[in-house]
Amino acid sequence: MFSRLKQLGPGILVAAAFIGPGTVTTATLAGSSYGYTLLWAIVFSIIATVVLQEMTVRLGVVGQLGLGEAVRKKTKSTPWFIPSLILICLAIVVGNAAYEAGNLTGAVFGFADNKAIFLPMLFGIGAIAFGLLWTGNYAVIEKFIIALVCTMGVVFLIAALILRPNFAQILSSLFVPTLPHDGLLLAIGLIGTTVVPYNLFLHAATSKKKFTSQSDIKIARLDTILSIILGGIITMSILVTSAVAFEGNYHGVKNFTDLSAQLEPLLGSWSKPFMAFGFLAAGLSSAITAPLAAGYAISELLNWKRDLKSRNIRIVWISILLLGLIFSSLGIKPTQLILIAQVANGILLPVISIFLLWVMNDKNLLGKHKNSILANIFAILIIAVTIGLGAKSLLSALNFI
Repeated sequence: MFSRLKQLGPGILVAAAFIGPGTVTTATLAGSSYGYTLLWAIVFSIIATVVLQEMTVRLGVVGQLGLGEAVRKKTKSTPWFIPSLILICLAIVVGNAAYEAGNLTGAVFGFADNKAIFLPMLFGIGAIAFGLLWTGNYAVIEKFIIALVCTMGVVFLIAALILRPNFAQILSSLFVPTLPHDGLLLAIGLIGTTVVPYNLFLHAATSKKKFTSQSDIKIARLDTILSIILGGIITMSILVTSAVAFEGNYHGVKNFTDLSAQLEPLLGSWSKPFMAFGFLAAGLSSAITAPLAAGYAISELLNWKRDLKSRNIRIVWISILLLGLIFSSLGIKPTQLILIAQVANGILLPVISIFLLWVMNDKNLLGKHKNSILANIFAILIIAVTIGLGAKSLLSALNFI
């Protein structure tokens, strides 16, 4: 069993990518506003993420293709080839740069009140991300991310358990969907921060690198399921912590002081450092995976060498990291960055999901590992939801609703 666990890795990168500062903030808002009510949205997001990411794992392990490579292969002789490359490349660059700015800002969110250390810390986080990515050593990056995710898990699980939540209400909210008045946007937010389009590129590329034989498909699936469930449990822990802390006394969560206030009854003066460390781990892990995913995606789409030490891939992830640092250091409001990312996410996720479904039914490419009828049914339902989410995100971002 231990030897199997040592093989886990690519799935943890996916979990690290979606548990960023945006997820921490959204889950906190959901818990403080509606208690345990929206836990079902996290359950749905876990299922949706597992279904989509499992398909990308099969593409990487069985087909030995990254998602970007599959896009090229399936569209090269069609009129959709150039438009597809342009749309996906633009969305990846714009969306990941916006996400990166949010990740970096979120990583130092707990120290934002101290102007003297805010910028040095911001560039320090950027330097750590740069140093790890520059090594080009996937194993080192993977182990560092695993350590951060485990740290996040410990921090937020402890926070949830020490507040002694109502487990009967939690179980009910997990499996009985209820949408409170004005709760639609937060439900969408919980799903949208988990089902992230660039993770589809990241997962296929890293699975292809990690697992080189079709016989590895079982351990690759186990890695996917365990990692995404772990990520979902962390998100649930954040929501539960907020729900208990603000129960009957919700006064609005507008800043870091409000976020950390939920832990004051038990942690006292340690509440701010405790929450700040959680944000730091969430922001740093996502600040590494966003540029990494962009590097893999663009290099596959443009048929560049897929070596993390290659010049072209370094140009891509350095550009994403620098754009994130510039946007975050200029004091651009995080909400504006999130809106930009929403637009990119709203356009890209349905397109990539539909394309992924098309690829996964190619018997010549995947043989007996192509999608089953049941897998197609689940995928179609999830794609329908992603289209709805995409439309809703776009409308919200454009202030139509």
